[in-house]
Amino acid sequence: MDDDAEIIAEFLVESHENLDQLDRDLVELEQQPDSRERLSSIFRTIHTIKGTSGFLAFNRLEQLTHVGETLLSRLRDGEVVMTPPIAEGLLSMVDTVRALLEGIERTGRDTDPAVDVAPVVAVIEGLLAADSVTEEPDVSPAAPSVTEPAPPVEPVAEPVAQPVAQPVAQPVAPVVEAPAAPAPADESWDGVERRAVVDASVRVDVDLLDDLVDLVGELVLTRNQLVQRSLGSADAELVRASQRLDLVASELQESIMKTRMQPIGQVWSKMPRVVRDLSHQLGREVELVMEGHETELDRSLLEAVKDPLTHLVRNSLDHGIEPPDVRRAAGKDAKGTLSLRAYHESGQVVVEIADDGKGIDPATIGAVAVERGVVTRDQLARMDGRDVLGLIFRPGFSTAAAVSNISGRGVGMDVVRTNIERIGGSVDVSSEPGRGTTTRVRIPLTLAIIPALVVGEGGERYAIPQANLVELVRIEGDDLRRQVENLAGAPVLRLRGKLLPLVSLAETLGGSAPEDEALTVVVLQSDDVRFGLCVSAVHDTQEIVVKPIGRQLKALAMYAGATIMGDGRVALILDVAGIAGTVGVGATQQETGDPRAVVADDRTALLVLEVADGRRAALPLAAVARLEEFGRDRVERSGTSEVVQYRDGILPLVRLASAIGLPDTSDQGDQISVVVHETGGAGGAGGAVGIVIDKVLDVVEVAITSSEVGRRAGVTGSAVVQDRVTDLVDLEAVVARSGASA
Repeated sequence: MDDDAEIIAEFLVESHENLDQLDRDLVELEQQPDSRERLSSIFRTIHTIKGTSGFLAFNRLEQLTHVGETLLSRLRDGEVVMTPPIAEGLLSMVDTVRALLEGIERTGRDTDPAVDVAPVVAVIEGLLAADSVTEEPDVSPAAPSVTEPAPPVEPVAEPVAQPVAQPVAQPVAPVVEAPAAPAPADESWDGVERRAVVDASVRVDVDLLDDLVDLVGELVLTRNQLVQRSLGSADAELVRASQRLDLVASELQESIMKTRMQPIGQVWSKMPRVVRDLSHQLGREVELVMEGHETELDRSLLEAVKDPLTHLVRNSLDHGIEPPDVRRAAGKDAKGTLSLRAYHESGQVVVEIADDGKGIDPATIGAVAVERGVVTRDQLARMDGRDVLGLIFRPGFSTAAAVSNISGRGVGMDVVRTNIERIGGSVDVSSEPGRGTTTRVRIPLTLAIIPALVVGEGGERYAIPQANLVELVRIEGDDLRRQVENLAGAPVLRLRGKLLPLVSLAETLGGSAPEDEALTVVVLQSDDVRFGLCVSAVHDTQEIVVKPIGRQLKALAMYAGATIMGDGRVALILDVAGIAGTVGVGATQQETGDPRAVVADDRTALLVLEVADGRRAALPLAAVARLEEFGRDRVERSGTSEVVQYRDGILPLVRLASAIGLPDTSDQGDQISVVVHETGGAGGAGGAVGIVIDKVLDVVEVAITSSEVGRRAGVTGSAVVQDRVTDLVDLEAVVARSGASA
């Protein structure tokens, strides 16, 4: 159904409901003509129908309701009093409006020839004209301004002059006869049986819907218990009945959940006014573009995101889009663009607020954060660009130079993130200085019932929302020793050429990870963070009913709620974003855009390193076989070379800093970090060479634009990676120059 059809359907439903009420109100008004409240209600209803008719180009309906509105206006203002002919004329108008609406429902237009509005319009105009001269007692019979239907019970199109001395007392018969052989209410004009629009919907109290959702949640819990009990039963009838219950409960749950879904356009409806008022106040020229307004999510979530989304829109106007003269000076169009976009992705609703303004400068953010005491200079120095952008979500942070009624109080983005995360969502920001900023909000479709993966750890079961699930990986035997490595003291999994941080669920919960010959990894994603959660067992997937956890556990970021399993035991629901934050897992992709997007062919995976007092270098990830750490006491010498015993062989070591012309600072500490590179040569441990570095910083995928600046032996040039100038290492040249592969 297109937008126009949806509007017409809503108009028909509302108008039919209003007409039923009008019938009752007019009858009561005839009995109590002095009821100002009832008269005002009737006037508002007709006025609404008239206004919408004009908007939808239903001209005959607009003409009919216009004259009715005029008569009602005079009644409301006390210019005329209710009489039987006036009541009859208004009721005739209501009947004709109803007939027109039925024609619109059948054909989509108000041109149904079976309904003639002219007689009713003439009657009401006659009532208006007759009343307009009732104060003239002695008017000549030929006075042309006074018209009245003749004969009294059958109005005609041609008005006939008549003395006004005769009061208008004749009853006006209804002018709309039943349309000739009208289509039934549940049958369309083309003969295909359909339910009438007015019969296809019903208004239900929101509290009743909430009660239904709660009852369905309890039904799902009972369903889970019965299904689990029946799995080991030899009673075939019980098994069939539980399977049937499973199917019916799932269909009922889906239908009930749909009743609470509403389009996000209801939240966006006020955004044009917000943008208009604020752009005028700030002296901006802004074009608002909205896409995906039909995207639906749960009503309770819709209410929860209304204020955060409004704040993000205001923030884009205040801090993002520049004044027209500044935009012209920067070579931009004087009018900025603010885009709102909503879409479904991986069981969630994603809302993007994007502007083409000045963007966010990490240097400015960092300076303000240090000045306001949000972070220290040492902490800032260890942050990459994305971490610096994340500072805008810290409490008390603001870049506004002065406090105004729009910004500057240091209360805003932290509240936005808190409110979004409270409903199980997340928010992140990506920005390019000079080009604009995009804020991406992810919201679950519903909080009541969600699909989840049930895992086991320490004899307990935990539920992981499927919206965060990427894949399951099982590693055994030699693969376990080959693919799982240590990176700066933390375990990582080499999965399809990428390094995936590993988090032990047992250790996160305060226990110790069991020693096993196999590893079960649940690969999870939350926003731009992807990591592997190591668990003892994977049970199954099922729909769970989300229950809030007690206030004693709300401070634990790793839990999002609780659920009751089929055997009646309680299982905690894990908060993937909370676990990532608790253990300190960082972003696995530094570029803007969707972290699940496929990396383009012109992007290169790099291992970013720190060498020589904070200087950065990068190696192609494809050239890295493993990452190792050795105790300094294991380093020996063979001739002029440093070596370590490694995997039943000898691994030559090359100091990267020295090889590329930088001072070597890798001797600090008891451990050395080594990147193992497979050379394919005859020397060393199977042609392997160990590249000694200070520490590994990150793995990124970027489109490299190399510069000749910094080009020297062992370095092909420099590039900007994570907002830092980074040496691009020519690994083969470094190895060849050191002679380690010989």
